[in-house]
Amino acid sequence: MSRTFASRLTMGTLSLLVASLPASAHVVFNEFDLMTKNEAGWHFLWMGFTHILPLGFDHILFVLSLYLLSPKLKTIMVQATAFTVAHSITLGLAMYGVINPPSSVIEPLIAISIVVVAIENIFWPKLRVSRIGIVFLFGLVHGLGFAGALSELGLPQKHFFTTLITFNIGVELGQIAVILLGYLLFGYWFSGKEYYHKRIVVPISLAVVLMAGYWTVERIFFT
Repeated sequence: MSRTFASRLTMGTLSLLVASLPASAHVVFNEFDLMTKNEAGWHFLWMGFTHILPLGFDHILFVLSLYLLSPKLKTIMVQATAFTVAHSITLGLAMYGVINPPSSVIEPLIAISIVVVAIENIFWPKLRVSRIGIVFLFGLVHGLGFAGALSELGLPQKHFFTTLITFNIGVELGQIAVILLGYLLFGYWFSGKEYYHKRIVVPISLAVVLMAGYWTVERIFFT
């Protein structure tokens, strides 16, 4: 084998490898772009749902903590609405590139939000106006967390708005599923009981504080 032929063979092989890297890195993105509008919409709807249940354990604890305050429908609806409006705002702004905070800041804040809500469950057993404001503020933070996960997936440019909306709807459906889970775990059995706060809310909230507190330390100092 001549040196010229060997050199050409080597360069050709390297070129082929280099050319294949971006193709493999964006294979999922290309598949999404080739989908029809309905196919992409349903796919991102499911991805939004699974980002909450079962994959989003921190988001699950946050929503459960909201429900835990009181199993009454009005209480959870007010909080859920504030949370939904807030995270929809920041999710949209982040995906359109208006804001782009680092995950090193957002992830610890998400953990802190769980701690704050769980502590409030312990000391203030009734829904307060300030609680709605707190939920809204932390909803803004969670929306940035959703955006970070969605950015890793990559929205198809062809159906950008549709997939953004359906992903958010999937997130909402996941949150509703978590609320139903809370209802089945403790809302159905203990709603209206005199000991609900003392024996249900306080012990569970303490466990949530410990877990989310651990996440906070881990995300600040070890990630």
